[in-house]
Amino acid sequence: MNKIVKSEEEWRMQLTVEQYAITRLKGTERAFTGQYWNHHEKGEYACICCGASLFTSDEKYDSGCGWPSFFAAPNPKLIEESPDFSHGMMRTEIMCSQCGAHLGHVFPDGPAPTGIRYCVNSASLQFTDKESHGKEE
Repeated sequence: MNKIVKSEEEWRMQLTVEQYAITRLKGTERAFTGQYWNHHEKGEYACICCGASLFTSDEKYDSGCGWPSFFAAPNPKLIEESPDFSHGMMRTEIMCSQCGAHLGHVFPDGPAPTGIRYCVNSASLQFTDKESHGKEE
């Protein structure tokens, strides 16, 4: 898998201010404010930075946390994990393995069958509707 490398200026030109702050500076959006936290359409969620297919609506569920939540990643090789000790907490950060974009965090409190909750910022995702065959929402 080839890594996507761009300068900070290239990322700033490609992304909105919010997308850049979240994906490149490891920010987060406030709970219950992101575009996809309460989104129920069928389709695919890709990395906003590089287009890597990260999750699908088949793995999405309502965790009640206020961010899009997924109990599995169809291709786990596209998700990297790293310890995150910021803000006085011990968490596991998740990033896109192709471009290094910060996606959110993963927790061991998800539903069966995996017991995993990928808690993802909406601003790090791009949704493609299954019905429209490639039309972005």
